[in-house]
Amino acid sequence: MLFIMNLSSPILVFFITIIVFLVLRFLSKTSFLHILARCWRSFEDKFCVYQIFKVPQFNDLFQENQLYHKVSTYLTSLPAIEDSDFTNLFSGSKANDIILHLDKNQVIHDSFLGARVQWSNEKYCEGNNGKRTLVLKLRKKDKRTILRPYLQHILSVADQIKQKNEEIKLFMNLEKKPYESGRWTSVPFTHPATMDTVVMDGELKSKVKADLELFLKSKQYYHRLGHVWKRSYLLYGASGTGKSSFIAAMARFLSFDVYDIDISKVSDDSDLKMLLLQTTSRSMIVIEDLDRLLMEKSKDVSLSGVLNFMDGIVSCCGEERVMVFTMNSKDQIDQSVLRPGRVDVHIQFPLCDFSAFKSLANNYLGVKEHKLFSLVEEILQGGSSLTPAEIGEIMISNRNSPSRALRLVISALQFQTSSGDARRASKVGQGMSESGSARSSRDETGETGGVFCQESGAHTVKELKKLYGLLRMGSRRKESVDLSSSTEKQGSHQEA
Repeated sequence: MLFIMNLSSPILVFFITIIVFLVLRFLSKTSFLHILARCWRSFEDKFCVYQIFKVPQFNDLFQENQLYHKVSTYLTSLPAIEDSDFTNLFSGSKANDIILHLDKNQVIHDSFLGARVQWSNEKYCEGNNGKRTLVLKLRKKDKRTILRPYLQHILSVADQIKQKNEEIKLFMNLEKKPYESGRWTSVPFTHPATMDTVVMDGELKSKVKADLELFLKSKQYYHRLGHVWKRSYLLYGASGTGKSSFIAAMARFLSFDVYDIDISKVSDDSDLKMLLLQTTSRSMIVIEDLDRLLMEKSKDVSLSGVLNFMDGIVSCCGEERVMVFTMNSKDQIDQSVLRPGRVDVHIQFPLCDFSAFKSLANNYLGVKEHKLFSLVEEILQGGSSLTPAEIGEIMISNRNSPSRALRLVISALQFQTSSGDARRASKVGQGMSESGSARSSRDETGETGGVFCQESGAHTVKELKKLYGLLRMGSRRKESVDLSSSTEKQGSHQEA
């Protein structure tokens, strides 16, 4: 009797309440409630009928499934991925950017319009690099109500995330192997070149930009004509004139991913077609040094394979694409390769003229006017010229002293002039004949609709190597710059 009375005393009730509160607080900080919730869901699942939907990474033709990419983007944005038992962390393209990605066999829960759904990341092909598939599991009674609206919601959110991030990717083709994860691997495209930074004749640059903008708006026009919605460009000129940088500027201007095809890793014509099939819409497909491929007559890829790649039936299996080909020279190329339809726009990248030189001096040295400019102009008008990359190298190495940089540029131009005078004098007759035949050849091609640039004289870069060594020795700061890759600047004129 005394024990029962003691239990009913206010002090004892207070202590019991405190103990219960502390126990519940302790349990809330452990996995007990999480385990309890999981057990309840498992018990509930025993009495529900579910339906499974799979979103594979690739289709039967080994083309990437765009829905897979969008669903993956959507799932990585869910708070549930942070609350899951485990997940993968990756660094993003921007500083201090952390991205969460689903791990294999990871399960993510989501809800939509009051219905609960489940996603899992599973493998459906054996091997270390097996293909993945995202599996959607929902109650059969909810399928008619939420399936289509839910998928539309996923697409909408994925598009918003893509527009917000607007990250351009560079894709590179891998060696041909059993198709485990496709033929392309990608990295963030971080090339800094833009249409504002490339050195080009202002009128020509405006024409190229207008042509690209018109292409983006012409889907219905192309369809009305019965044409595939794609456009192709040929960039030709000596190494170091800025072709690669201009490709990067085009990609940033269009916000297109870049697919850079390495022909040395293409096994045959069918493999080249397969690479094209695995590209996506809103992309730039690039083949550099196409002239070398055609002149060397590769045993793996034939001329017929290249022509079919450019405008064959396979090239029609995708839209809103821009194809870009580069050459050092197009003089000896079969005209069937360059005809309209295969190449719509021709852009030449000549050696540096005075207008381009002034742009380089402004960008590299911050100099808009200088007393030495008149001498540079006189030398350039006399026929001497270097590539923008060669001039840019001298300016970068001597950027702390603009006057010294300009004097060294003048020395390099004068050296090029003196070393080439004897050679030009001995071959003047032959040169005039070749120039006339080349001009006649261009006139006979009848190329229309393209953007052309006036051609400039060429020079031998090997003759300048000794001079560049002396110039570097005279610089206070020595820098090693690959001339063939310093292609951030170029000059050009429109061909009459």
